[in-house]
Amino acid sequence: MSELVSARVRSAAGKLGLFHLAETIREYTRWADEGKLGFLDFLDLVLSEESEELAVRDDRRFRDDRRFRQGLRLSRLPHHKTLDEYDFAFQPALDPCKVKDLATLSFVGGKANAALLGPPGVGKTHIAVALAVAACRAGCSIYFTSFDGMVRNLKAAEAAGRLTDKLGAYLRPGVLVVGEVGYQPLERAEANLVFQVISQRYEKGSIILTSNRTFSEWGQVFGDEVLAAAILDRLLHHCEVISINGSSYRLKNCLKVIERDTGVV
Repeated sequence: MSELVSARVRSAAGKLGLFHLAETIREYTRWADEGKLGFLDFLDLVLSEESEELAVRDDRRFRDDRRFRQGLRLSRLPHHKTLDEYDFAFQPALDPCKVKDLATLSFVGGKANAALLGPPGVGKTHIAVALAVAACRAGCSIYFTSFDGMVRNLKAAEAAGRLTDKLGAYLRPGVLVVGEVGYQPLERAEANLVFQVISQRYEKGSIILTSNRTFSEWGQVFGDEVLAAAILDRLLHHCEVISINGSSYRLKNCLKVIERDTGVV
């Protein structure tokens, strides 16, 4: 088979989605030459091989989709929104490129972290969840917890003598999403439990967190400047930080309802 014909076959195979044929056309023609196959026998060979390859590919896709759906079910994510649903136009101060760079998941591959800071309602959790969904699609295990919920669970587990088991729930996932750090100040014992999670995940798995507090205020959150510094040291060593300073989506929607119901603009 001439190079020109081979190129045409590869091009046509690619357009038809027969990527295996595009890669193996030379091998097929060698088989045909060795077996002295006629045109119909050669066509039968190619179609049989491609049908088998497509069946394997469909089975792999089915298994990947099933794994993805199961991963989402076990993740405890509050919703499954994607970045395509995020209204970047409503947050003009936020650079979409920074968020989309995070969506490449290179920080997950490097077992680094991502922090989304800003006031309530600006879409921090939406972005954090969207990144987790993308990580799950890429084959990474994910788990979502509110910051307060994690502290309560760890505290209860410690009181019941099951702290090691409960820590495992926050240490095993490839990506741990922690929502809304800083709403409630912690006691020192509670802050120590958080330190155990952060320190044991350091360079072993990624954390995506959201917070309405700046990092300079974390001393107040953890009730101890030294402990807060130790947590931040590990968290921020490999971390992408995005600050969102804009209006609240929830307030925007609430005002729309008020305007609709009262006619007040």
